[in-house]
Amino acid sequence: MHSTNLLLEEPIRMASILEPSKTSFFPAMTKIVGTLGPKSRSVDTMSSCLKAGMSVARFDFSWGDAAYHQETLENLKLAIKSTKKLCAVMLDTVGPELQVVNKSETPISLEENGTVVLTPHQGQEATSTLLPINFAGLAKAVTPGATIFVGQYLFTGSETTSVWLEVSEVKGDDVVCIIKNTATLAGSLFTLHCSQIHIDLPTLSDEDKDVIKKWGAPNKIDFLSLSYTRHAEDVRQAREYLSKLGDLSQTQIFAKIENAEGLNHFDEILAEADGIILSRGNLGIDLPPEKVFLFQKSALHKCNMAGKPAVVTRVVDSMTDNLRPTRAEATDVANAVLDGSDAILLGAETLRGLYPVETISTVGRICAEAEKVFNQDLYYKRTVKYVGEPMTHLESIASSAVRAAIKVKASVIICFTSSGRAARLIAKYRPIMPVLSVVIPRLKTNQLRWSFTGAFEARQSLIVRGLFPMLADPRHPAESTSATNESVLKVALDHGKASGVIKSHDRVVVCQKVGDSSIVKIIELDD
Repeated sequence: MHSTNLLLEEPIRMASILEPSKTSFFPAMTKIVGTLGPKSRSVDTMSSCLKAGMSVARFDFSWGDAAYHQETLENLKLAIKSTKKLCAVMLDTVGPELQVVNKSETPISLEENGTVVLTPHQGQEATSTLLPINFAGLAKAVTPGATIFVGQYLFTGSETTSVWLEVSEVKGDDVVCIIKNTATLAGSLFTLHCSQIHIDLPTLSDEDKDVIKKWGAPNKIDFLSLSYTRHAEDVRQAREYLSKLGDLSQTQIFAKIENAEGLNHFDEILAEADGIILSRGNLGIDLPPEKVFLFQKSALHKCNMAGKPAVVTRVVDSMTDNLRPTRAEATDVANAVLDGSDAILLGAETLRGLYPVETISTVGRICAEAEKVFNQDLYYKRTVKYVGEPMTHLESIASSAVRAAIKVKASVIICFTSSGRAARLIAKYRPIMPVLSVVIPRLKTNQLRWSFTGAFEARQSLIVRGLFPMLADPRHPAESTSATNESVLKVALDHGKASGVIKSHDRVVVCQKVGDSSIVKIIELDD
């Protein structure tokens, strides 16, 4: 089904490129995070998004209030129920984001070589010569010659919708800028980004904490996307805050790397976070264009070796308004997969784009094609070498399961897990076949009531490449007799057959715990 060699290492017949792609049971091994908004919040549209391959729904709180997002989430629950497809929920914080306040929402035209003043006095009207902003400390943070970008939502790179400013002088609290390109800023929200400038604001603002407490905790969010993460301490503080909210103690924190400060502290942030989001929109402003690919390749490699999910953003901007991506964008998506990305995050494309479902479907097809030529053999050897010896017990089992599955050409790897760690370790070695993660719930108590764990672990695997979860019957404990495990295995195999992943005479590699021992076994199915 999949090739194990990269195109560049073993050229394929050019004619085969023209052959139609074979349909697969999963849209792609690479996961897709979709941002829900005005164009994608109806039950019908979300149902189509789930069927097309969206596995994580992102709620961006830089716009819209809690009531708006709650209504969207309720619609998502209905879509999940109707499609019977799991979907995780990600809350994206605003963080120290600087914004232009445009109360009238009238378009603002800026002319090249003209002058515009950025002022902290938010009561004033936004015009082509005056832009009120939400940060009083900008005048102290910048110096003449500094670069500032302003655009709607996220910077598209288009010179007609984003403006590039150069600071000419600072007058009290006001910053006077020269306009470097002609542009029209349309809409109610403009984001302001200062290139390589430290902004003295907390990463997790009081507003963010309020949203997490009042919206995130009641809805038991799976992921917190921590915008503008600059230091490992930012992640630690966020985790400490989540731990105080009982229902969010299991929520995973994904650090968004959006500026040079986060890049400089990348290793320590990676060690502390549960995953990384490479926010190429803002980062592409802090970095020279020719350096962006270097950061992407380096950061994804580090995430892969650490076994932590990596998410890439800003891949098909043009699909916000068009039914097809550009050739460069299609190549970019494929390269993100070949570089080792676990998931692709769609922002404006699904939030306010005209074709949210088609965008998810198109990105999924590109990911699936790239996965077929992913050099798994080289990747496996490199990962084993990086881990070194002696391996931990669990790492040894995980790597052995993947090697066995490849050697016997297994159609699927089934992993029984309670914490999800074993399944994530298997996925870390990027097997060419799907990993069916059977999450076995554990019973726990807080002295007041008993509850089962497992739902968080199952949903949180929806952002890991190649990992497909199912929740087992809680009556079967994680560590059980061989006989009980066999019955759980039958349920997993039946699920695989129903999904079309497993067929008669297929070989399946099973990774499970029996008593105190972890075992890897190969089974061959009968008719």
